[in-house]
Amino acid sequence: MLERSLQVFRPHHLELRRRIIRIFISIIIFSCIAYVFSERIAEMLVAPLYEATPLMKKLVYTNLPEAFIAYIKLSLLIGVAASFPVILYHCWAFVAPGLKKGEKKLAVTVVFWGSFLFILGAFFAAFGVLPRMLTYFMSYASPQLEPLPKLGKYLTFVIRTIIAFGLAFQIPFLMVMTGKAALVSATYFRKKRFYFYIAIIVLAFLLSAGDFMATVLLAIPLFLLYEIGILLMRLFPGKKVATAE
Repeated sequence: MLERSLQVFRPHHLELRRRIIRIFISIIIFSCIAYVFSERIAEMLVAPLYEATPLMKKLVYTNLPEAFIAYIKLSLLIGVAASFPVILYHCWAFVAPGLKKGEKKLAVTVVFWGSFLFILGAFFAAFGVLPRMLTYFMSYASPQLEPLPKLGKYLTFVIRTIIAFGLAFQIPFLMVMTGKAALVSATYFRKKRFYFYIAIIVLAFLLSAGDFMATVLLAIPLFLLYEIGILLMRLFPGKKVATAE
């Protein structure tokens, strides 16, 4: 019995492994490209920090290989972010064989809107949230309190925040997809709003690594995105949910 189950699962296992390998190849390619321009990218990411306060003149690193490792981590994170459409496509393509023919055609729509919202969230973080967040953090600097951020930790903080917002902006898309799949309805999300708001606060807290200001700046747009998701579910309803809510 176990042997038969393994034989049935083996094609799916091979398909999953093949798609994971392609995702890793995509991440490696984008990471290598990002590493070529890593110094320029780092300069762009550091610019808002210098603009946040006139007291900020430089970043530091305390271990000899720290700068090199910082650029490697930066390149890998950018590689993951740039590979998001590829990751989304292969995740959908893995599930697609079990779907109907008409549902498979949604792959282009899924990849487009998922990628668009990810990019929108990333831009919102880079140009809307981070400058204000850095200005707030650097407001504690003074002639008696000199800020000396470490290069590696700062770059990781910035890219992590950008990716977090990009993923968080998937909320309306995921809500609409659950409606299209007839899993839940807009009414369910409306009635359970309070519990989802609590979940959003917890999610924002985890994504921002426990930073209070980052949690607030992430949670507020997530609340708005949640309400937009409910509105979109009403505008683009799917099949009626069979189970009682």
